[in-house]
Amino acid sequence: MNLIIRANASLKIGTGHVMRCLALAQAWQETGGEAIFILNTEACVLQERLRSQSMKVAHLSVSSGSTEDAKQTASFAHQFDAEWAVVDGYNFGADYQRVIKDAGLRLLFIDDYGHAAHYWADLVLNQNVYAHQGLYPKRESYTKLLLGTQYTLLRKEFWPWQGWQRQMPTVARKVLVTLGGADPDNVTLKVIQALQQVKVKGLEAVVVVGGSNPHYQQLQAAVHDSGAAIALKYNVTNMPELMAWADIAIAAGGSTCWELAFMGLPSVIIILADNQRAIAEKLDGIGVAVNLGWHEEVLVAHIIQTLTELLL
Repeated sequence: MNLIIRANASLKIGTGHVMRCLALAQAWQETGGEAIFILNTEACVLQERLRSQSMKVAHLSVSSGSTEDAKQTASFAHQFDAEWAVVDGYNFGADYQRVIKDAGLRLLFIDDYGHAAHYWADLVLNQNVYAHQGLYPKRESYTKLLLGTQYTLLRKEFWPWQGWQRQMPTVARKVLVTLGGADPDNVTLKVIQALQQVKVKGLEAVVVVGGSNPHYQQLQAAVHDSGAAIALKYNVTNMPELMAWADIAIAAGGSTCWELAFMGLPSVIIILADNQRAIAEKLDGIGVAVNLGWHEEVLVAHIIQTLTELLL
């Protein structure tokens, strides 16, 4: 059985929507199905990653989230004999869902904060720790809600790590930095500057740079000139191994938080986008992570102080 997945990625919104859909697509493949991704043109950087996972990829050049977008997505679904469509993105609203449903397709809508005016989907999946029914007061009687972290979408590389137990050192020295697939505001550079000044003997850091990050050369120069034990890694596919290696992570407040929690890795969260606030605040509130707050208000000195306190 074929599955159509409509998701977007860009410098502004990052790669999280596509990457969590990749997790779903991998699970679909395990059942013998085939997944076809329908992407916006800005998501071209991800097509190599998807195709390496035996996913088919097609692109739309129409306005994202428009009626024409929905019609073309439905057309692709019929072309590939797909009964189900998966839609993930904040510019896909009620009208978009209605077009997909009117085309005779079943619809899984991946959501984060109830942004649509009405939900016509068969299934609405919100994997976030704060998800609750009150986010979806306007939905069809047949719409089933899949809410909470029990529905977290984890990519295939994480599956073998289920049940793995972390050994915590007396003094933590290994720091993993992962601030999303794009990081348009280059918050990663601020973190590198902080790491250069943390006075912890034997400190090591791995900084992961996403495939859509436009600042890679600047980050390379910063690491090269730092004199600190900082390794820069680009567009990696071995995140579980890096998370297992690390003693602590500095991360954005997106879907990576669920991967870090799965791997039992303590984390410091820097909020890079408005939709990450609720995740960061909730995880801080329940003691899973430390929320440093909005990235523009986070100073290098604040990162240094927080890291030093946590590492020692």
